[in-house]
Amino acid sequence: MKTSSAPLELGIDRTLELPVYLQICQRFKTAIAQGHLRAGQRVPAVRALAVELSLARGTVEAAYRILADEGYLQVRGAAGTVVSPSLPPPAAPRKRNDRPATPGPLQRDHDEAGPRPLQLGLPALDAFPRKVWNRLVAHRLRGHEQRMLAYPEPAGYRPLREHIATYLGLSRGVSCVPEQVFVTAGYRATLELTLRSLAAPDDAIWFEDPGYLLAQRFLRNAGVRLVPVPVDQHGMIVEEGVRRSPDARFALLTPSHQSPLGVTLSLERRLALLAWAGKAGSWIVEDDYDSEFRYQGRPLPALKSLDRDDRVIYCGTFSKVMFPGLRLSYVVAPAGAVGRFQSVCESLNAGCPYLFQASVADFIAQGHFSRHLKRMRLLYGERHALFVRTLREVLGRRVGVELQAGGLRVLAKLAAGTDDGMIAERARTAGLGIHALSRWYLDAPPQPGLLLGFANVADADTAKRLALVLKKAIDG
Repeated sequence: MKTSSAPLELGIDRTLELPVYLQICQRFKTAIAQGHLRAGQRVPAVRALAVELSLARGTVEAAYRILADEGYLQVRGAAGTVVSPSLPPPAAPRKRNDRPATPGPLQRDHDEAGPRPLQLGLPALDAFPRKVWNRLVAHRLRGHEQRMLAYPEPAGYRPLREHIATYLGLSRGVSCVPEQVFVTAGYRATLELTLRSLAAPDDAIWFEDPGYLLAQRFLRNAGVRLVPVPVDQHGMIVEEGVRRSPDARFALLTPSHQSPLGVTLSLERRLALLAWAGKAGSWIVEDDYDSEFRYQGRPLPALKSLDRDDRVIYCGTFSKVMFPGLRLSYVVAPAGAVGRFQSVCESLNAGCPYLFQASVADFIAQGHFSRHLKRMRLLYGERHALFVRTLREVLGRRVGVELQAGGLRVLAKLAAGTDDGMIAERARTAGLGIHALSRWYLDAPPQPGLLLGFANVADADTAKRLALVLKKAIDG
């Protein structure tokens, strides 16, 4: 294997907000991914590269240390530093028609008039304790705190991070410290922070098939390579992921309540997934978006609670447990990657508004959050049962609907060969916010069905009215 050092054009730009040592990391990862640096090839010595770039030696050392920690470089002492021999060969350049088809235009579920009936992802807006919330926000506004007017902390308001860490330890079995918690402006911001911290161009990422539609779109635009992994009644088929891409850099999944099918990843597959990640040095992104709402028994422990190798990146959100207008989510970074997450946060200046963060922290600290969750579990259990019962009465055998253990949506299955896209379009024309299940598939044979958000179906009259609109859309 050739090990001689080759010239490397890094193109450092000191005008960028991204720290220079992270720019060095990105340039090396790109050069490796594109085949300009090959496994076993020697890279410039720290001192030589620092002189060439007119940088402090410590800056280059920091970049090399990160690259070595992530498995891109291997330090051999007096023999120098080389590209890790264990890296897989770079993927062949894609032809223009090799890339999977991009989904069609994104459906808008709401406009100036507000959300649509049966819209996905909405909690019960009518049941949120607005008076309590307004009082907490007003108290903060009257507080005259100067930091409310200043730039927010990029990683998040410290007391909120502390409350999140405590909550996750008690309710989800996730052991973490506040320094690992980063507050973001929604799930897509969480994914951006994660990928900017840990990903390289064209990294492979296992993705559930079918899987969360908005995440599909974001990841395609982010430049990573989606590897569709089919899902059955026990969740993502891990062995199929290993067969398709054993060296994938990431696996992104919704283990507690699979989006959109609603199944739960079995314990056997959870352990297999963690074993793969530990062996491959890969990262698991756990999207735990609505696991608090389980109507049979206690909420399931998070996949992160089983993580012994620090390979799981845990993602949560306040959009489902409170309301989406907050635009507040969070991610728990692995302990070994906290520094990289912090650096990317600072380079993005990604802090969320202080007012809402502080108010959410007060909402949790004063006990309103736990009481609200308790009430919502009971309410959603009742509304779920009511809506499913009404669908069965009104639609009969047109759809197959099952009571699920949790979540905020109902999956109405349709007969094979049914054009669920046409039905969904007719329903949307009639004002509903439903989605066609087939649109959420990547590679697996699509199954027809309708995804319906039930959280705001408040009574039997509303349930029947909406079911009749849906019946008309199905019958054409």
